[in-house]
Amino acid sequence: MNLRKKKRGVSAEVHTSAMNDIMFFLLLFFLIASTITNPNVIKLMLPKSSSGKSVSKKTITVSVTKDLRYYVDRKEVKVTELQSTLSGYKKLATELTIILYVDRTVAIQDVVQIMDIAQKLNIKLVLATEPK
Repeated sequence: MNLRKKKRGVSAEVHTSAMNDIMFFLLLFFLIASTITNPNVIKLMLPKSSSGKSVSKKTITVSVTKDLRYYVDRKEVKVTELQSTLSGYKKLATELTIILYVDRTVAIQDVVQIMDIAQKLNIKLVLATEPK
């Protein structure tokens, strides 16, 4: 007596449990590899050229105290002379970035005024903050 039922067709099964393990390990490997790799750490010996053009990247600090005294690189500047002073720095460097240090009690309008000057002169601006 044959108690087994006969199957009428072939069933195809794909076992993917091993594939899940492989994909997990690949994902883990690429996550670890991407955190270790930092393009700023790679040191290259570049070829020398006599016709090359050097690009200067310069940062300047603009500070505003709580009594609205403006300083550009630790030199006190009047607010009316701020745009002309920054345009003078812009002529010296091709890529200029302003790091803006502002006391927390200064009104936002004074900060926006400096942002507008930087926007007119096409200078990048970064607002400095303290870590919590």
